[in-house]
Amino acid sequence: MIDLDVVQLSRLQFGLTAMYHFLFVPLTLGLVFLIAIMESVYVMTKRIIWKEMTQFWGLLFGINFAMGVATGIPLEFQFGTNWAYYSHYVGDIFGSLLAIEGLMAFFLEATFIGLFFFGWDKLSKVAHLTVTWLLALATNFSALWILIANAWMQNPVGSTFNPETMRMELTSFYDIFFNPVAQSKFVHTVSAGYVTGSMFVMAVSAYYLWNGRHKEFAKRSMTVAASFGLASALSVVVLGDESGYTASQNQKMKLAGIEAMWETEPAPAGFTVFGIPDIKQQKTHYEIKIPWVLGLIATRSLDQEVPGIKNLVEIAKKRIKNGMIAYKTLEKWRQNRSDKTLEQRFNAHKNDLGYGLLLKRHHTPIVGATDVHINKAALDTVPNVTPLFWSFRIMVGLGFFFIFFFAFAFYQASKRQLEKRRWFLCLSMISLPLPWVAIELGWFVSENGRQPWAIEGVLPTYLATSSLSAGNVWFTLIGFVVFYTTLAIIDAFLMCKYIKIGPVDAFKKEQP
Repeated sequence: MIDLDVVQLSRLQFGLTAMYHFLFVPLTLGLVFLIAIMESVYVMTKRIIWKEMTQFWGLLFGINFAMGVATGIPLEFQFGTNWAYYSHYVGDIFGSLLAIEGLMAFFLEATFIGLFFFGWDKLSKVAHLTVTWLLALATNFSALWILIANAWMQNPVGSTFNPETMRMELTSFYDIFFNPVAQSKFVHTVSAGYVTGSMFVMAVSAYYLWNGRHKEFAKRSMTVAASFGLASALSVVVLGDESGYTASQNQKMKLAGIEAMWETEPAPAGFTVFGIPDIKQQKTHYEIKIPWVLGLIATRSLDQEVPGIKNLVEIAKKRIKNGMIAYKTLEKWRQNRSDKTLEQRFNAHKNDLGYGLLLKRHHTPIVGATDVHINKAALDTVPNVTPLFWSFRIMVGLGFFFIFFFAFAFYQASKRQLEKRRWFLCLSMISLPLPWVAIELGWFVSENGRQPWAIEGVLPTYLATSSLSAGNVWFTLIGFVVFYTTLAIIDAFLMCKYIKIGPVDAFKKEQP
């Protein structure tokens, strides 16, 4: 039987390291485009203040970039240390995507960031501006590949199970790259990063205006951040709608869990603004719904149903039974590969093989499982509804807050009244952590909502781990938490140090 302690600890370790890493990534994605915009204004106007803005925000970007790299490398190694069977089972597909991401991060990004910092006196203005824009694009391309890899875990297109090797293998790189989940996930995630970068610039600039320092620098920085942040915040909400649609196509249980929708409602389904999910009674108390909204988002229609959790559990039971047939047929076929009847029977049921593997948690061998085991395995497909429900709503609420926040900032900036609204300067500083809260909640919804799957419908999470003892995982888990916490403290210390020094002196202090 599977050691669930090791599975849970491995999930906790990967989840914590991923969330630590993602403290740095969004700010990197957001700041780099703001820096490119500022340098573009400098090249066009030749006003030295825009160069100072580019250099100062670039310095903070560099600190954050270094921390992102330091936390990202151990994260990728965990696929080999803690998730060895996952790496064996899907390595032909997932490994290639990680390799491309690594090339982007370590060659393109590293090259351009070096030219950005050390090329001010060695390159022409236009050449340096070109480097800055290439750095912005390289940073986002690096994020693209890791998000394509993650999207494949949510929607494993362009691949098939090979009974010869007993592994998943690549059939179409085109389908993986143009996976609809990957496209929506990428634009949604990078837009959230742009909001984070904009909020960071707003908060730091508000700090300067609040204290009467670097006023011209701060007002211009806030103007750029307000306009870029407004466009980004609107994009996050619009593209979040697209993510909901793609989830309805291939992750129906995740969508039902997010909505705490136990029963299938008549089309078009309403969106639950507020409710108290009750897992034991399988109902949601005190629901407040907006009619039609969920149906329009999830199906783009007025006549298609959004299936509820109970209905999806019944579908899962049928797929588990089909998976049992596929597993049993596969065992016989591997002993007699010339039997075409067995081959045809396996191919007819192989898409449900992953559902059959869910039974290994409750009964070994799979072929001897009873209806009791099937029912338990089917219930495993239901994610933890309550935290999904609330995490999603807090995230959405923050998304709308960002729209109103940046819309007001943009309006005040156009009237040149930002420094006169001291309450808004205070709000800007207080709001600094909110984009990170929204992003971490978004990742929790995305990844926890996929459970019990490491690869949706293909590989259960509890089968994907390495053969480790719980003690070994505890040791590395504690080590990672201590190491990453130290890096987070160092990052915060360095950021605060150079923010206090000020924009002009901070960059000059770092020049050789």
